Amino acid sequence: MHSRRLVIDTISYVLVSGCAWRLVPWTTAYRVFAAWTADGTWGRVHDVLRGRVRARDGRDPRPSAAVLDSQSVKTCEGGERIGYDAGKRVRGRKRHVLVDTLGLLLGVAVSSASARDRPGARRVLTGIRRVFPRLRPVWADGGYVNSKDATLVNRARENEDIEIVAVPRNADVAGFQVLPRRWVVERTFGWLTRCRRLTRDYERKTAHAEAMIQFAMIRLMAARLADEHIEPRGPIETEAARRLAEDTNN
Repeated sequence: MHSRRLVIDTISYVLVSGCAWRLVPWTTAYRVFAAWTADGTWGRVHDVLRGRVRARDGRDPRPSAAVLDSQSVKTCEGGERIGYDAGKRVRGRKRHVLVDTLGLLLGVAVSSASARDRPGARRVLTGIRRVFPRLRPVWADGGYVNSKDATLVNRARENEDIEIVAVPRNADVAGFQVLPRRWVVERTFGWLTRCRRLTRDYERKTAHAEAMIQFAMIRLMAARLADEHIEPRGPIETEAARRLAEDTNN
């Protein structure tokens, strides 16, 4: 009988290194990972840690605002819900992510990369006010707030009492842009892809892909609570760290 700590360390090694399950004692590690995915253990642990991180930073454990975005990633093998994102030219899956203003995960849904953003957003937002009753504004890419199709905006307002606010890109600026509000979720994507297992989607099941994202955030929040300093990497995280420092000083 393996200790729980040893099992967690093994799953963590798979997440961080990106190695295959069969390169570790996978019969136990994968069985526990799959079981905790099925019974919601990862989600419950994640939610407890998120509340503690927010409380430590002087925030209400229940956020009042959020940021929504998606990320298309390649897959490495077969599995459920795999498609082609023509806009990003990526064959694989799409991660629909909702984060609070600290960049902590509030909701995640993994779909085929061919899925449009608005249906994925509906999956993340449905029932979200039952979990976070204070949540009101949700900042998002302009693609979510489409003048030709206001279904998502109207449904969020009527069913969830949430206001989706567009933060569009500047059409006159080419290449990378650090956008107001949206840089928070871009930083979260940067945190996730520090784990090699998440630079692509290696999971055959979308539920396991979602659980890996939750586990990555569990590791991040545990490090914060242990006062381990995490250096920013790349332009998004560096700019985010600068803005966060400015907000703190002000």
